Amino acid sequence: MTDMHPILLLVDEQQLVHKGVRKMLAEAPEIEIHDCYEGAKAVAAAEHLGPTVILQDINMPDINGLDLLAEYRRHPAIADVPVIMLSGTSAAEVKAEAFQRGADDYIVKMPHPIELIARLRHHSRAYVEHLEREDAIKALQREKKKLAAANLELERLSSLDGLTGIANRRYFDTVFDREWRRAMRETEPLSLIMCDVDYFKLYNDSYGHQPGDECLKLVASSLASAMQRPTDLVARYGGEEFVVLLPNTHARGAIKIAERVRQAVLDLQLPHENSAVHDCVTISMGAATVAPMIKHQIGELLLSADRALYSAKEAGRNQVICAGI
Repeated sequence: MTDMHPILLLVDEQQLVHKGVRKMLAEAPEIEIHDCYEGAKAVAAAEHLGPTVILQDINMPDINGLDLLAEYRRHPAIADVPVIMLSGTSAAEVKAEAFQRGADDYIVKMPHPIELIARLRHHSRAYVEHLEREDAIKALQREKKKLAAANLELERLSSLDGLTGIANRRYFDTVFDREWRRAMRETEPLSLIMCDVDYFKLYNDSYGHQPGDECLKLVASSLASAMQRPTDLVARYGGEEFVVLLPNTHARGAIKIAERVRQAVLDLQLPHENSAVHDCVTISMGAATVAPMIKHQIGELLLSADRALYSAKEAGRNQVICAGI
């Protein structure tokens, strides 16, 4: 973009000035000149043209040049275009006011061609470089947004189980640790439910691994759908085993949720002809609750829920057993 040629918008009501400027710029054919003879039309002309520099008279019959300068600055599309004021006076106070009002340069009529060309080239190049920086910053911001979105998606995917689409063991461990510390800090109960698909090995042996995977997906979906709070977490713990984390939930509430989950899986009515419990897929569940204190270890809640799950299996499966620490 730095190779872009200067585009000059010349704003002056005098044809003589336009002819004089064009004559002076004859030695700089790369400068593209556009004429505007009415100050009132200059803003619209600039927005349409997109000049890289504006050269305009400071005194025009239809509008004050400094007021026109302020108009440029109020229009976003041309607000940063450099404006060189062209004046018939070299009075210091006039120059000072022009710069105070936002002029980028000030030239007394009529300058030497070499000086005019140098100033036009300088301001045009500076503006083009400004545009390039703005474009680069916007491109960088877009890339940062894309990268942030990609990182969020990567983080989301890394927290999900590849088969079932629910949270994986890694994500569960992270949330479990966070909720344990929060429950201890706020003296709230924390409940955990371990779930196991009954006789799942026999299901795989009978129907094959692909139907077995579909079974796990449906069970996972049923568990997730049974949750009623965004803070409740369902995760695949490994194989056919799932875990449900229930922050701020007492034992009675955990049992109620576990029974709802157990019934939701049974309602799937997935045939399981080799199950010793039911002719459909069922799950066994072990629940445990604790209000964490300094004396407790986080692994105790897992161990207690796992023991309760074992007890549910020993007692005939397709049921919920709750334990405490």
